[in-house]
Amino acid sequence: MANTELIEKINRKLSEEFETDIELIRPDAPLMQTLELDSLDLVDMVVLVEQHFGLTLKAQDFASIKTFQDFYDFIDSHVNDAN
Repeated sequence: MANTELIEKINRKLSEEFETDIELIRPDAPLMQTLELDSLDLVDMVVLVEQHFGLTLKAQDFASIKTFQDFYDFIDSHVNDAN
């Protein structure tokens, strides 16, 4: 999947799942604050990633993710590793 396609898919899924205006989802925006996530929402995020990207993750895998760009890079690297 091309990086642009991956980012569009991620943005669409996050916007739908966390009921956030897709226009707020920008590479430099803070992920947790923009999506208004708490620690319990990370479980939903893990499930979303598993269902839509075929990756098995743990909530602690998100510890270093601060921005949407961090998230895109994380997913991209794991999707590419899985292929």
